[in-house]
Amino acid sequence: MKKLLFLAGIFAMSTAMFGQSKEIRKATRAIDKGDVAEAMEYVKEAEGMMASADEEDKVDFYLVKGEVYLADAGDSNYAKMKTAAESFKMAYEMNPSDEEAKARLDAGLQNLRAALVNSAVADQNSQQYKMAADKLYTSYMVTQRDTSDLYYAANNAVNAKDYDQALGYFQTLYELGFTGIRKRLVATNVETGEEDEFNNENERKMSVLAKQHTNPKEVYSESLRGDILSKITLILISQGKDNEALAMMKEARAENPDDTGLIRAEADLAYKMGDMERYGELMEEVIASDPNNPELYYNLGVGTAQRGETDKAMEYYKKALELDPNYLNAKINVAALILSKESAIVEEMNNLGTSAADNKRYDELKEQRKQLYMQATPYLEAAVAQRGDNPELVRTLMNIYSQLGQDDKFKEMKAKLDSLEGGK
Repeated sequence: MKKLLFLAGIFAMSTAMFGQSKEIRKATRAIDKGDVAEAMEYVKEAEGMMASADEEDKVDFYLVKGEVYLADAGDSNYAKMKTAAESFKMAYEMNPSDEEAKARLDAGLQNLRAALVNSAVADQNSQQYKMAADKLYTSYMVTQRDTSDLYYAANNAVNAKDYDQALGYFQTLYELGFTGIRKRLVATNVETGEEDEFNNENERKMSVLAKQHTNPKEVYSESLRGDILSKITLILISQGKDNEALAMMKEARAENPDDTGLIRAEADLAYKMGDMERYGELMEEVIASDPNNPELYYNLGVGTAQRGETDKAMEYYKKALELDPNYLNAKINVAALILSKESAIVEEMNNLGTSAADNKRYDELKEQRKQLYMQATPYLEAAVAQRGDNPELVRTLMNIYSQLGQDDKFKEMKAKLDSLEGGK
């Protein structure tokens, strides 16, 4: 009797294992034919049997569960995307050796990341920064390989004003040695004169052969390490942890004394702490590190403009243009800095009365405003010559021509703008 019971137990166990394998196969066939609802039912049936499943069945189960929940998530159901992420993570951690399972896992991970990142971008565009940060962090955590997802999660956390979360993410990136440096395949656009980036070598080769692009080359993006350190220290300062911020900066600079990104980060820290003497020293150090780099001067211009140092920013932008006369963004920012003075003039004009003195002052201000327009015009004209397909540039120049009474040029820009906007 004991022997019969023992054999019956084995038989029951085999039946259960056969049953769970059958449900997984049914779920796989259902998802392969696009029947998500049917596949979901089989996944739920198989889930209760996983405790006694062998390693191979568990891998298959977590793979199909990830596929089913990802398919059911659509473009925006984060809860189901997260379930898919947890399932793929389980399969990934089991490190399957079967080639078919490995191929399915790779495809599943790629599809999952695309879904999470695309959904996060949509959230970011609608200013749902907290949700974007969560989705990008989920994408990172599945394999912890795509560290760029963690970087963008951290920046979205900053935008969401969740500084504790952002600090944790940035500190993890810093400890991992993340730089964000990547090789970019670029070539010069024959029509615009600008460098365009390509997804792969073949795509660029075809465009060069078609004579749409010239001068193919590989360039490397700037390291993000300085940006990460800067944000860590600024968050620490905002939390009243000045000593921690200073200690971290000191350690980082000792390890990488020639890293221009870190030098700029220390300059930001000095500025934030009100040490303007040190800030000035570091700015000179940044410039000395690469005195003929127009992009460096441009970035310094952006930073100083954000701090309200418009005269210094103008010097940096003009130096960038001196080194590279075709630097489009520098031209645009010079014009923007010039025109930024307009609001104060207009406000004063609007607050004037009707006395003789006020009328005289009004005429003076009107002339000042005209001079601003005339100063900005050459930079805007040069920018439009390079990027005539930019409606905002064309519109700005059109409005300035209108204010200056240059009717022929106004009509030319208006026709161009109408063409860009489809005759609206």
